[in-house]
Amino acid sequence: MFRKLLLLGGVLMLLMSCQPHMKKNIAEPAEPISLPALLKSAKGETHVIKLKNGLTVLIKEDDRFPLVNARLYVHAGSGYEAPDQAGISHLLEHMVFKGTEKRGVGQSARDIESVGGSMNAATSFDYTMYYVEVPEDRMALGLDVITDMAFHAAINPKELKSEKKVVLEELERGEDSPGSKLFKTLQGVLWKGSSYEWPIIGYRETVKSFTSQDIHDYINEFYQPQSMLLAVVGQVDPDAVLAEAERLLGGLKNTRPVTPPQPIAIPAKGDGPQVTVLPGQWNKVYLGAAFPLPGFSSAKAAGLDLLAQLMGGDDTSRLYRTFKYDRQLVDDISVYAMTLERGGMFYISATLDADKVDAFWAELTRELASFDPANFSDREIKRARLNLEDSLFLAKETLSGLASKTAYFQFFENGEQAEKNYLFELSQVTRDEMRSLYEEFVRPDRLAACVLVPEDAPVSAEGLTAATRKGWPIDETLGKNAALAETGTEKVVDLPGGGRLVLLPDATLPYTALSLYFTGGDGMLTPEQQGLAALTSRALTRGTMNLSATELQDFLSDHAASLSSSAGRNVFALEAKFPVRFTDDILPVFRETLTAPAFDPDEIQRARQDQIAAIKQREDRPLGLAFRRLFPFLYTSGPYSLLHQGTPEGVDGLTKADIMRFWGRQAMRPFTLAVCGQFDEQTITEFATALASSMTAPGDEYGFTSPKWNATHEETLHLPDRNQSHLLMIFPIPGKEDREASARLELLKAALSGQSGLLFRDLRDKEGLAYTVTAFNWQSVKTGFMALYIGTSPDKVDASLDGFHRVLAELSAKPLPDQEVTRARNILLGDYYQEHQSLISRSREAASLMVRGLDRGYEEDLIEQAKTITPADLQNTVKQYLDPDKAYLFKVIP
Repeated sequence: MFRKLLLLGGVLMLLMSCQPHMKKNIAEPAEPISLPALLKSAKGETHVIKLKNGLTVLIKEDDRFPLVNARLYVHAGSGYEAPDQAGISHLLEHMVFKGTEKRGVGQSARDIESVGGSMNAATSFDYTMYYVEVPEDRMALGLDVITDMAFHAAINPKELKSEKKVVLEELERGEDSPGSKLFKTLQGVLWKGSSYEWPIIGYRETVKSFTSQDIHDYINEFYQPQSMLLAVVGQVDPDAVLAEAERLLGGLKNTRPVTPPQPIAIPAKGDGPQVTVLPGQWNKVYLGAAFPLPGFSSAKAAGLDLLAQLMGGDDTSRLYRTFKYDRQLVDDISVYAMTLERGGMFYISATLDADKVDAFWAELTRELASFDPANFSDREIKRARLNLEDSLFLAKETLSGLASKTAYFQFFENGEQAEKNYLFELSQVTRDEMRSLYEEFVRPDRLAACVLVPEDAPVSAEGLTAATRKGWPIDETLGKNAALAETGTEKVVDLPGGGRLVLLPDATLPYTALSLYFTGGDGMLTPEQQGLAALTSRALTRGTMNLSATELQDFLSDHAASLSSSAGRNVFALEAKFPVRFTDDILPVFRETLTAPAFDPDEIQRARQDQIAAIKQREDRPLGLAFRRLFPFLYTSGPYSLLHQGTPEGVDGLTKADIMRFWGRQAMRPFTLAVCGQFDEQTITEFATALASSMTAPGDEYGFTSPKWNATHEETLHLPDRNQSHLLMIFPIPGKEDREASARLELLKAALSGQSGLLFRDLRDKEGLAYTVTAFNWQSVKTGFMALYIGTSPDKVDASLDGFHRVLAELSAKPLPDQEVTRARNILLGDYYQEHQSLISRSREAASLMVRGLDRGYEEDLIEQAKTITPADLQNTVKQYLDPDKAYLFKVIP
């Protein structure tokens, strides 16, 4: 199913900054075609048309946003490569951004970003995909750019040599990630002998070997119109889209027949258990266990999805409850049925401490040996079905999600009817069917496991294999038998005690999002209490006086709802999202979470363990370590100088009394509650008023402070056994209260960042210094910083720093060209719309801005101000704020 391909972020589908070129097989355009009477008779429906060459065009109208999302799918990915071609699909994806026959290096991204759009590309096992999202009046530009990239990429040998270095850096960067390392190891074992065996990015040796001719030959073989889909979704005129598609693509010719890929055979009896242990510089143990599955076209897919959801799909699942809550052996555990076109895997992953590995593995194998899906209750099965259905439905919330979902079903399963078929099959899965599926696929002889452990951990592959055979013996007979009102107007209501309610109606989907924000968070702590706000946010949603933690989890899952709490440097928040039909059920629980949290000692201990585990896991990742330590390096006073999550020792010493005292003060502060989606205005207003009356107490107004900056300007952290170095050059800037400066700095950031930004073009495209280079701003009310970031190899750190200096010197010496400033303005506008499509993103924006004393339209006001900012203004901004001599340097190196 569609949702399966998007799991394990970046492992199954690597979203990159480039994509494929195509054979020069352009002929004269065929006679134009149209959609007779379409606009009058079927507006808003999905239209699927095959061009004469077999290329499929999908058009779906959606007028919620002034945007168009276009995606071009090619039935060719790493699963179509020969062993000596491993990684060529991914490299091709990169090269399409390095110029076409009519656009220079980076020009495609510039053309799209200059009108406020965004673009990217993805390589998976079974396909390559290019996409753009542009303002609705730039649909033709979007289609022209992605088709130009796909069919007319230059593949210049000089650019190829440079880009191969970038891909090799990306490859090494991926090896720094525990999740990526686990998956790559398991795919090499589980799918050995098939083209799913190698990572999508390929191997160092194969990537180094590719020539321009190799890439052209690959394109000529696989880029056939009959194997492609163009999907266009948004505010469109279907006839205009089809005419443009015919003009751009109708003349392509197929040059060979296409043979459908064959499924990967699953042997009647496997060679397992196969266990691999990889020691390294890790704070935690990362474990993955996998079993081979059939591909997504199998009639067994719905049953396997339901089985995985019940076993480990969320906090209410069996394995999570058993090993996380009851036995406290893991920090986290999950189960997922991942299916691709030709095969799949039933994947169990866990994170835990090294001293618990032997006990956990022994108990897990015993659990799997005796596991019986027939024991699932009706409530568990109903809940799991609801959440699987919910995940499919919510894909439609954003335009990008809707386009991706609709295109996926058309490309791989011949249309949207496949979704209805899947939901019907899901509703018919029985306990006996799940038992049969479990016995067929989850077996010790088919087990492949990989464990990443700290170097000194007493864990061996031999020991884990022996424990598996003891706890889960192989059956030697295996192999012998195989509804509310329409959208209203936005409104702000004053609440008792100084709080506010923000109503943002949107009738598109039958869902409601709530974001309740207080001022406070870390700003209410002393240095000795660092980590307390974060710990309180973890403990807050773990039960109320009337619902235990597990009962609350069950309640939320039964209602397809989410409830989460978070703490920041100056704020504390509680958020929820749920189907509107459950409003009367959810609001009392939301209120009870705030007014009567349980703060159960056992749950607080679990929260402590989770926070300590999160600290260690974050410090296992170079960027995680960097951003954890960055604020205490930059600031020496106020909440910004604290380690937000605290230290393992400090968190371990925080008590229930500490949490209750903190929450007692935090919950008394005035709050801002923003509600977005479908809702009854009277119900919500009465709820918010009563909540404010019962919680808010008189007190001093929260003060946003101007912190002291560190006198030391350089810090270097070492993370051994990693491949890349990470460099941040940081400049102090004013806070959000300075709107004029904020607008100029946001526009400058937009000019520097992005695939068409100055940093990317100069340091990546021209000099090949890194795979990732960008700029970003962070601002509170009274302070902030702009940072230039690059992830590069250790031997290029000095050259990268020189590159930063050179770019800044050029910006200071002369104004940017007008077209660069126009591009940056459009990026600000495009990014805003693209990042504020989901209901929760809009409620969160309103609540978080207004609780800080800013108006809800603050971000939109900055975009409006940017229209009048000149190149000279940006040049002066660079001179005023981006002085390298005053910059802070923060490095994480191996």
